[in-house]
Amino acid sequence: MKKLLKPLISGIVIGALSLTINIDKNVLANDIANTCKYDSASKVNPDYSTMNCLLAETALSYNVPPEIVKAIAEGESGNWRHFDRNGKAIVTADNGIGIMQITNQAGYNQDRLKSDIVYNIRAGVETLDDMFKRKDLPSINGGERDILEHWYFAIMAYNGTKPVNSPFVQATGERNANAYQEKILRIIERLELIDLTELPFTREHFQYDSNSRENIKFSVMNYDFDLPLTKSKYFFKTNQKVNATTNVTVRTKPTTDSPSMGTLRKGEIVTITGPFEYEAVSTKKNHFVWYPVKRNDGTEGYVASSYLNYSASTPTTPVGSINISNFADYKADQYWAEDFQWAVNKGLISGYPNVYNPATKKYENLLKPNTNLTENQMLSVLFRYFKSDELASTKPSSSWSADVNYQLASKYALPTLGGISASKQVYAVKDITRGNFARILASMHYGKTVSQPEAIQFLRDFDLTTTKTDVEFKPNDFLTRAHAVAFFHRYEQIFNQ
Repeated sequence: MKKLLKPLISGIVIGALSLTINIDKNVLANDIANTCKYDSASKVNPDYSTMNCLLAETALSYNVPPEIVKAIAEGESGNWRHFDRNGKAIVTADNGIGIMQITNQAGYNQDRLKSDIVYNIRAGVETLDDMFKRKDLPSINGGERDILEHWYFAIMAYNGTKPVNSPFVQATGERNANAYQEKILRIIERLELIDLTELPFTREHFQYDSNSRENIKFSVMNYDFDLPLTKSKYFFKTNQKVNATTNVTVRTKPTTDSPSMGTLRKGEIVTITGPFEYEAVSTKKNHFVWYPVKRNDGTEGYVASSYLNYSASTPTTPVGSINISNFADYKADQYWAEDFQWAVNKGLISGYPNVYNPATKKYENLLKPNTNLTENQMLSVLFRYFKSDELASTKPSSSWSADVNYQLASKYALPTLGGISASKQVYAVKDITRGNFARILASMHYGKTVSQPEAIQFLRDFDLTTTKTDVEFKPNDFLTRAHAVAFFHRYEQIFNQ
């Protein structure tokens, strides 16, 4: 079954922009309806498996985690319902329409929001996507789109940044379990069967008058949590190795109604053998999906997505290689875990031995994933990857420690800010931005200097980034060690495997 449908909006002329986008959205909607085998003209609620498909496919087409879209649909409509018994769209007292409860959203056809489930879902997903892109809402750890907790404030804004949705009750300081986003996250935990991390906000970060309808004022706009956050379960790739989060039954078909083929032990590694599939029994309302997997003994079957994790490579570190779980700040459930394992063992990046860890007040070996890279440090990683032999054989022309890196940067016409001249050496030790990194990587790939927009588009075209716009890519943010290893690992997977 198809997992991702890409909008057909590249290569359009400016004069036809508005019309073309509308046409392409209609094409996208038709593709999703066809993929899910749903008749958009019908006036009945589809079965649960079909609705699961409509919600997930629409979410994926906008690069939004399906877990969040399905939970919002559950919270808004209850039981994934759009039509009542008479075939009319459910409209609430506050004029919320249908499954996604679209209320007062300009630019959408009100009649179609009522008559067309696919259109209603698309409107909800677009609204959520817009909330994620807002600059007046706090961001979490740089806002990676595939991390569920990173959507906390976008989910809040979907319902409204009003005092009722503050994470804390101002009068008591207690966590507000009735806040909209808290309810949605609990739905994910209950129905997707995923344990999420409660983010440690503080009461002082949310200023509001309990007797007012004015929006909450956020006193902190950028959070950096060093916590085990949760990656969406919808982006496993074929041939990717994953592990079981608990003891879980392997099924012959994508449903618990099928026979067992044995039990995966917690931590057992299996290989994804194809794209996910939806629940085979249409009357069962499962939010999760099923992945076909293969065990080491050759047994094949299906496992619910909820019980699979990305941290598969770490327990099976080859003999004689570096096991990065020995680093004190390594976290197996972070998005960068497998990337660091690959990069460290490939010799692209190394850890910091015997350094002071303020979190534990001990001297330990650290990876420091959230530390920024300087331009010179990034070039070291780049040339270790692309030109390791030449990097090793090039002789420095001066005593400057970055001499060789900038010799090679000049040879390959890379658009660096630093250089060998005295006036440029200062830039070599400054933190590199994501935008400048993108230019250097893309220029190295193409063998010619490219602009920043061209470089970001290159990353997007080849799925090296999950962001959909240049602004969302955050080109002015600094490149961390975790970002760097993730980009190079994705490059390796796409171009060299």
